[in-house]
Amino acid sequence: MSLVAVATAGCTTSGSSPSTPPSTSSRPPAAVTASPPDLQRFYTQRLAWQPCDNSFQCSSLLVPLDYSHPSGATLHIAVVRQPSSGSHEGSLIINPGGPGASGVSFEEEAASAFSELTDHYDLVSFDPRGVGESDPIRCLSSAQLDTYINTDPVPANATQLAAVVNEAKLFANDCYKRNGSYLDHVGTIDQARDMDVLRAALGDAKLTYYGASYGTYLGAKYAQLFPTHIRAMVLDGALNPDEPVTQENLVQAKGFQTDLEDFLAACVRSGSCPLGSTDAGALADVDALQARLTATPENVNGRELGAGEFFEGLAAGLYSPSDWPDLWKTLGDAQSGDGTNLLLFADSLTERQSDGSYTNLVESNMAINCIDRPSPRSVSTYVADAKAFAKQAPDFGAAIEYGSLPCAFWHVPPVEQLHPVTAPGAPPILVIGTTRDPATPYVWAQALAKQLSSGVLLTYVGDGHTAYLRHDACVDAVVRSYVDDLVTPKPGTTCG
Repeated sequence: MSLVAVATAGCTTSGSSPSTPPSTSSRPPAAVTASPPDLQRFYTQRLAWQPCDNSFQCSSLLVPLDYSHPSGATLHIAVVRQPSSGSHEGSLIINPGGPGASGVSFEEEAASAFSELTDHYDLVSFDPRGVGESDPIRCLSSAQLDTYINTDPVPANATQLAAVVNEAKLFANDCYKRNGSYLDHVGTIDQARDMDVLRAALGDAKLTYYGASYGTYLGAKYAQLFPTHIRAMVLDGALNPDEPVTQENLVQAKGFQTDLEDFLAACVRSGSCPLGSTDAGALADVDALQARLTATPENVNGRELGAGEFFEGLAAGLYSPSDWPDLWKTLGDAQSGDGTNLLLFADSLTERQSDGSYTNLVESNMAINCIDRPSPRSVSTYVADAKAFAKQAPDFGAAIEYGSLPCAFWHVPPVEQLHPVTAPGAPPILVIGTTRDPATPYVWAQALAKQLSSGVLLTYVGDGHTAYLRHDACVDAVVRSYVDDLVTPKPGTTCG
């Protein structure tokens, strides 16, 4: 089953076609101008910090399970902080995306990448509800996840389609059996409310925020609810909250297809490409490898490298151009019968650990996305759209579409309908788009910047997913001026 949407929009569905459901646009929830009295015990809490993992401090944030019943059950949200290196002017809260990616792990691994911003700001992140250390959603055993991921993401006949459908149903059914009504409360809207409680608990009058990939969707939902609570907000690798999920899959698939073509062209230009001497030849070799592993999966140290793992591994290597040389060699090795490193690429995307266990990224990714917005409920819709998408993005279209099939069987309804996020009353919000971003294509950044009443677009020309963390001097300068001094770039500013 396809999981390429991990670290991106996630459980999207199909593109424009006769099977696309009618629009579900609706009025967004009203912005919150003050903390309701019955939430005061959450907003007035102060975090108790304890040393953890070298230079970091860890704590736990108390939030209500259900914001409409704040006197009921509660959750504990895992929070991490790296104190500012100089004077303290507040906190910079960061989110790595997903949905389902651990903010705690992200900060501990990537804190140095934000060093230009932390001389005056504590660097803070958290595991959103349902993720990591914050009451994680668990749906399947490790062995079941292996089977789910190994299943051919592009069924070619009725038997293979039945296997894909059965895996999707198992995922949805077991997730509900294990979590029940908790699944109603792990959506992005509740995460945005949690982030406002965190802002207050940190003692910040206004939020300073950096969100990457799906983290831009979280940021947009925060802006929807709390526009006047924002000091500065950077949305890097943006999603478009107003795009039907039926279109998102197609746009993302085409983004990955474009990046694959750039990846192969760069390989050929290198003069030592193991995949072919022409762009067309290299693509033919990749497709031949995929066909071979689909027909005859390879045994890699007791594990099976088949169509599902091939797809995940290929997608994982396209996220960052810095990984391209390794992926060239990895695909060449796989052609020669050694798929070891290709399996490692796949595991990096699904967060399968060396002991065979998984983090809960795959499960929380699905749980969050299936309730954030409506998805088609008919298998025939996915079949028809997968066929249509394959014509426009041959290596990614069908697989991405079928990857969201569990949402067709999800047991809890979406918590929101589709609508634009305008956030009137918010200060300038910086939206960053990379022109050939495979996971969050540039058109989404353009759409979000235009949608937001105060959106300002910064364009990075290049391949790969998101822009800030690649240490481009131009992007870094714009982000620092904005976060430190609230200076936004001139319209049309381009880096790269």
